Amino acid sequence: MSREFSFFIYLLERYAEHLGVTADVAYRRLQAKGLVDYAVGMYELYHVEAIENAFADLDRRLSA
Repeated sequence: MSREFSFFIYLLERYAEHLGVTADVAYRRLQAKGLVDYAVGMYELYHVEAIENAFADLDRRLSA
């Protein structure tokens, strides 16, 4: 498993907690907006910043 995908799994689990839903629900929300590949591709930025910054970015993109 790539480090990017491993981090995505971590991000997804923490993001689900942030949203107050299960990881499956969070994944389906990201998938519905076409954001799964986007989030995986943001590894270089997301893994060096505070995880809350990733949550804020995903929240903005989900609400758009």
